[in-house]
Amino acid sequence: MPKFCANLTWLFTELPFIERIAAAAEAGFDAVEVLFPYDINVQDLVNALAAHEMPLALINCPPPNYTGGAQGWAGVPGSEARFERDFRRALRYARTLGARHLHIMSGVAEGEAARATFLRNLRWAAAEAPDQSLTIEPISVQAMPGYLLNDFALGRDIVESVAAPNLRLQFDTFHAGKITGDVLGTWDRVRDITAHIQVAQITDRGEPDRGAFDFPAFFAQLDAEGYDGWVSGEYAPRKTTEAGLDWITRH
Repeated sequence: MPKFCANLTWLFTELPFIERIAAAAEAGFDAVEVLFPYDINVQDLVNALAAHEMPLALINCPPPNYTGGAQGWAGVPGSEARFERDFRRALRYARTLGARHLHIMSGVAEGEAARATFLRNLRWAAAEAPDQSLTIEPISVQAMPGYLLNDFALGRDIVESVAAPNLRLQFDTFHAGKITGDVLGTWDRVRDITAHIQVAQITDRGEPDRGAFDFPAFFAQLDAEGYDGWVSGEYAPRKTTEAGLDWITRH
C-alpha cells in the first residue's frame, strides 16, 4: 500500500489549521503537506508535527502574493532577483519544518525567454540547496490559465536540461487527466523522473474514489513498481473530509 499524505490546504478545512495535523494522523495518513505555510506560526507547526509524529512532505515556493498577484514567478523574465530572495525564504521554512520536497512554481509566462528564465532559476536553486529535494509540477490550463509549465513533455525537458540530482517532477493525476487525457500513459512516460504524487478525481477534483480512472489499480501498480514516495490527497472533498476518506482505508 502506498504511503498516503494529506494536503492540509485542501483537506480538513472545517478545522483550524493546526488541528488538521491531528485529524490527518487520526485518519491514518502517513504524512501531510501544506502548500503555503508562510502565514502560520512556524513554531506551532513544528510542535504539532512533532507531537503527532507526522512528516511534512512538501511546501510550495515561492511564497504567494497575498495582494492577488501571481502564485509563482520562477519562469517570469525579469524575476531573477525576486526569485532568489523568495527562494531563500522558502528554503528557511522547508529546513525549519523538515519539508521533504520544495515545489518551485513557474508562474504565468510563455515563450523561449520564459523557458530560459525558468531553467536559469532552477539551476541556481538546485545549486543553492543541493541537499533539498526540489520538484516542478505540470499544471493544467483549466486550473491555472497561462501557467508556463502546462505540459508533461516540457516538464521532462526542463528536468533533463537542468540535470540536477535534486530536481525531479511532481505528478498530479488531476492535471495529467486534464492535460493529456491519459493518466496511466503519462505516468509511464514520467515515472522515472517523479519524486512525489498527488491524486484527485479527474472529473470534479473530488476524492480519488469514483469515475473512469481506477485509483485502486493505480495504487497497486505503484506498489508493484516499487514507488516509495508519498501519494498525497490534493482534492476538494465533496462533503466533509472525514466522510470521504474510504479511499485510503480500503486499500
